Amino acid sequence: MERKALYAGSFDPVTNGHLNIIERAAKMYDSLTVAIAVNPQKTGFFTVEERAEILREVTKHIPNVEIDCFEGLSADYVNKHGFTAYVRGLRAVNDFENELQMAQMNALLFKGGTETALLMTDPKNSFISSSLIKEVASLGGDVDDLVPPYVVERIREKLSK
Repeated sequence: MERKALYAGSFDPVTNGHLNIIERAAKMYDSLTVAIAVNPQKTGFFTVEERAEILREVTKHIPNVEIDCFEGLSADYVNKHGFTAYVRGLRAVNDFENELQMAQMNALLFKGGTETALLMTDPKNSFISSSLIKEVASLGGDVDDLVPPYVVERIREKLSK
């Protein structure tokens, strides 16, 4: 049986913390789908298409990763595609509380025994969030060590417009 995992999020923008989780999860599963969860109510810093292109670029060195997008419940996407695991990253204690609640709800919604896998972030990435990256970058701060170099380029390009 193929071990297929999903790692979903907004990835607006993808950070070194996200990339660390992606690289580690890709080693654990035969295939890993990194999917942008689209919320039509929100306007992102990057468009969904830009985020997908950025994710493809920063994960191109990982052969078993594929990039996708979806709207709606993650559980519906998991069930539709038959994932065996749903990967989530944890930075701090408050992440654990939120992720535990979500994992318990998903346990009711997942069909076919999909498990939630919680991966602790590398401690050097524990304070990084996409929101913080956007705020610091938009105020002229240096985010070079917090996101992949390609993301730095794309952020600078976006802010220069």
